[in-house]
Amino acid sequence: MSSDALFQLGMDLDHGSSTAQTEEKLSLCASHEERKDFFCERDGVRYAGTHLIIDLVRAERLDDLEHIEQTLRRCVEVAGATLLHIHLHHFTPNGGVSGVAVLAESHISIHSWPEYGYAALDVFMCGATNPRASIEVLKEAFSPGKVIVKEHLRGKEISRWTVRSKTAGSKRRSTVASVSV
Repeated sequence: MSSDALFQLGMDLDHGSSTAQTEEKLSLCASHEERKDFFCERDGVRYAGTHLIIDLVRAERLDDLEHIEQTLRRCVEVAGATLLHIHLHHFTPNGGVSGVAVLAESHISIHSWPEYGYAALDVFMCGATNPRASIEVLKEAFSPGKVIVKEHLRGKEISRWTVRSKTAGSKRRSTVASVSV
């Protein structure tokens, strides 16, 4: 990836930059080994990251583009994540918004249907972050009548993955024979 492309994503390549320092700090505190894999561990379970599926019901201000952007920025801040880029799109005639905050630790996405007072959000983060902290920010920002949160620990099946020998290459293969849906 070119330096220009990284710059457009809000990243830079200078070792001493604030972005580089933040990423290095998160890598060290998030990794349980010398690797920079950003994996997490909770209750003896190692996983890639926490994925929250959040539904806001009877919510307000779901058509206010500036409010949504500021809310996503606040979610990133309270979760302790690193914002790389935000892109939001306002739809007409209903005023719904779809968008994503791209993070060094993954993403937060939103899709809103203001005519129904409904918003669907994904908050997925790895590393030394607290994605659950974003829930209170969303409650304050959109005053929903109901909030539904489902949590999934992504990649917890990693223990089933094997790494091929160095002579055979470094690609990973999954040894999972079946997948539950």
